[in-house]
Amino acid sequence: MSVESDTSERARPEPIQAVPVRHPGRWVAVAVIGVLVAMFVHLLVTNKAFNWSFMVDEMFRPPIMEGVRGSIALLLTAMLIGIGLGVVIAIMRLSENPVLRGVAWAYTWFFRAVPRLVLAILFGNLGILWARIEFGLPFDRQIGALFGVDDFEARLFGFSAVDILTGFVAGMLALGLSEAAYMAEIVRAGIQSVDEGQTEAAQALGLKRGQILRRIVLPQAMRVIVPPTGNETIAMLKDTSLVAFVPVSMELFFQLRAVGSRTFQVFPMLVAATIWYLLLTSVLLVGQYYLERHFSKGVGRSVRAKTKLRGIAAESGGTTGKVDGA
Repeated sequence: MSVESDTSERARPEPIQAVPVRHPGRWVAVAVIGVLVAMFVHLLVTNKAFNWSFMVDEMFRPPIMEGVRGSIALLLTAMLIGIGLGVVIAIMRLSENPVLRGVAWAYTWFFRAVPRLVLAILFGNLGILWARIEFGLPFDRQIGALFGVDDFEARLFGFSAVDILTGFVAGMLALGLSEAAYMAEIVRAGIQSVDEGQTEAAQALGLKRGQILRRIVLPQAMRVIVPPTGNETIAMLKDTSLVAFVPVSMELFFQLRAVGSRTFQVFPMLVAATIWYLLLTSVLLVGQYYLERHFSKGVGRSVRAKTKLRGIAAESGGTTGKVDGA
């Protein structure tokens, strides 16, 4: 009797009937999103204000394509100025020289504080300050007057401000100098993310400071620098539309707005501008993806290798502590 009672007590319980968790909120969200998408597609197809035939016919004409090329040229030149000058300012911010640090801080403070639209219009009107831009000895006339020499000039060459400060140059300088302030902070954060032991090891090998920066620090910092730089490039592409107020005629938004004003089809041309910026941004996103993948090579391999070694040690009867110590 005792054996039978023990057997009945030890009988296996009935299998658990698992009931999947229901998520009614998800289906409600899907239904709401589906209705909104259907309404948006219906708006695009049925609303005559879009005037799709006119938009497609106009958005690929030669003036528009010239504006696309102008926007791309403005993007490339402004980013070259921003990245190059930003690296220099970041190094100045990290310098032990208090004067260089102060100048770099004042630069980033000013150009991060002033909106880019204001900078673009300001640079477009710099011709008010100077009729000519000349290069030579500073304060040459004042020095001549100090020594009693009238009409003393020590200027090598010069240009008319109207000729050199064109709308394109003014917009390029405004965007590039403003971008340098943001890139300086990005590069500074990337440099500071590199372990100081890397610099100390390079110094022990006898490398100079410039060599350490070029060969050791910056290549490792690129993993941190590239993603925000890609975002800044995309933001710069959109900010090129601001130079239309300088004005710069060789720019995409300026050309599309001119077509809309001339034909009284403003809204279709604004939609065309949206489509163009979406296309250009998509291309930049693809380039950013491949750059990030290139500079992220080797990241995480040590973790995967350590995990693999732990598995091998466990199979062979070893301990994870020995693997970590190795």
